[in-house]
Amino acid sequence: MSGMLSLKQLSDAVAEGTIDTVVVAQVDMQGRLMGKRFQAEFFLESAHEETHSCNYLLATDFEMETVPGFRSTSWAAGYGDYVMKPDLATLRRTPWLPGTALVLCDVLDHHHHEEVPHSPRAVLKRQIARLREMGLVPMMASELEFFLFEQTYRDLHAAGYRGLAPVSPYNEDYHVFQTTKEEDVMRAIRTGLQGAGVKVENSKGEASAGQEEINVAYRDALGAADDHVIVKNAVKEIAFLKGRAATFMAKWSNTAAGSSAHIHQSLRDADGRSVFLDSGEPHGMSRTMRSWVAGLLTHAAEGTAFLAPNINSYKRFVAGTFAPTKAVWSPDNRTAGYRLVGEGSRSIRIECRVGGSDLNPYLAFASQIAAGIAGIEAGLELEPEYHGDAYTDASLRQIPLTLRDATAALDGSEMLRAAFGDAVIDHYVHAARWEQSEHDRVVTDWELRRGFERC
Repeated sequence: MSGMLSLKQLSDAVAEGTIDTVVVAQVDMQGRLMGKRFQAEFFLESAHEETHSCNYLLATDFEMETVPGFRSTSWAAGYGDYVMKPDLATLRRTPWLPGTALVLCDVLDHHHHEEVPHSPRAVLKRQIARLREMGLVPMMASELEFFLFEQTYRDLHAAGYRGLAPVSPYNEDYHVFQTTKEEDVMRAIRTGLQGAGVKVENSKGEASAGQEEINVAYRDALGAADDHVIVKNAVKEIAFLKGRAATFMAKWSNTAAGSSAHIHQSLRDADGRSVFLDSGEPHGMSRTMRSWVAGLLTHAAEGTAFLAPNINSYKRFVAGTFAPTKAVWSPDNRTAGYRLVGEGSRSIRIECRVGGSDLNPYLAFASQIAAGIAGIEAGLELEPEYHGDAYTDASLRQIPLTLRDATAALDGSEMLRAAFGDAVIDHYVHAARWEQSEHDRVVTDWELRRGFERC
């Protein structure tokens, strides 16, 4: 695809003077790109083999605090190095940054050069390998939503993130005229990503003022997760370069809609045929698909912490906002947590609508795959489809509505502990508990406004 580079093509571009910088990046626990900018000549000389990073990058919070209590690294252990091993299959141009290429890395242990088990890319690769042993290939895509603002990041930071002005004054869902006003940014995002080897399908206005959605092509699960983190980074960089700001918070305002990252998923066999399709069955859902979806539903609570990883994530789960509150499945019903899409066709798939735009795609995809495998291995039978408004039915399986509840479900998940390993689960449970404890100790603006005079 246009934008992707081989090492030889990069070498030629460096010789021609069209590329002089290579961003070498790993993915942190929050799904952000962390790494270094290499002079391209040095990257070609040796850094394409490996470079190094401090191992605290997989043991911090949003603020890059050295969080105590992780077993993988600490002050007592000296915060040593990890190896960043470039995956040259991800090497690409980044057209929005002049003379720049990007490559994503796997994270290896500095001593024995095996993948660090709790590194997000390794977590997903392990689940993909489990499916490969079953003769199956996971296919995925994530629909990413975000908000775009008139101000710059610098101005919003200086103002304490008060007075945020979305780029539109009204709900712009599918609104062509309003999105024309934003096209200077959105066109740059679409064309920039396409030029970086990310196959963009479309962008559109979403269900609140200033809310955008961008969709990229359905593909193999690892490539889809790579696309996801590149899209998020590109949106922020391009917004910055255009004098705007963008946020992928799940819920930036109590009056605006939340931002989601719906995960579409299916399975193919080694020959590329859909394993989810059986035209002779209701809705065209094969037995394998029914068991996969049954696994997703059975283990929905256990994986929620990977779909909604932050305190703020749970502010999105509000009835009547297109964010689900119930873990049920339904054909083409946006009130359900899991929606059947492409019914009866080769594109048949299940859409998980639980995740917010703040999720880490590698961890979220991996948790979905693990639950689906559990459903197949146990031969689970799929419960009847749901019809109606899932928001109003109190009898339905509830999605955990707080990080505290989701963390407890993750900690107690025998399925995910077997799939990911105890050390990996303990690592992310500790991170979630730290996020909770940091929130619990902070006095919010809401509390101050509500209680300062009236308490």
